[in-house]
Amino acid sequence: MLGLTVRWSLAEAPDGVEERLATYVAETSHARFTGMAGLRFKTWRMVPGEWFEGCYVFATDQAREDFQREFAAGAAEAPGSQIVGSAPVLIEACDVVAVAEGWDGFEATPRA
Repeated sequence: MLGLTVRWSLAEAPDGVEERLATYVAETSHARFTGMAGLRFKTWRMVPGEWFEGCYVFATDQAREDFQREFAAGAAEAPGSQIVGSAPVLIEACDVVAVAEGWDGFEATPRA
């Protein structure tokens, strides 16, 4: 599977950034990526005080390449960068080896 990881450091981010990021994902970003052509899924991950990232899995090489090129060109102005106060420290294509859906299934919603 065709992955892409975008990670921001939170080491020097302002106080309260984690809540602002979670609110942005819940109120804006989740809806933007739901149903996006060429995207299989996106996961947002965070370790408070350390990092925040988006992990994307695309349907085709072209979809991943197009998204990565467009994102990298405006990475410093991306909403995540504006909230964190700095550009991503990592924009990296990768392979996702497997995804397993557990008994309780996926919950495709932002946190409540």
